[in-house]
Amino acid sequence: MNAERGVKGKRPLIVPRSSFIPRPIVLGKSKIKLEKDLLEKAEKYAASAGYSSVEELITHLLEKEIAKWEESEGAKEVEKRLRGLGYID
Repeated sequence: MNAERGVKGKRPLIVPRSSFIPRPIVLGKSKIKLEKDLLEKAEKYAASAGYSSVEELITHLLEKEIAKWEESEGAKEVEKRLRGLGYID
């Protein structure tokens, strides 16, 4: 087997390491790291959707997801209370 070739004579897939380098984003006082490709996609989406920045986009998306989670947790609590009171089985 040739050292330059991978399994069964096929060349291994070479992915540029630059696409995996996390890029920091500052949100308020916190920093998060995003892969270069994801950051580029977020920048394009933020611009086309009318956000003033990637930070604004990420903040909005997080707020929406957290609100969904809080609503589902609230619904579970209501169901638990109704079960405890005997209104539902």
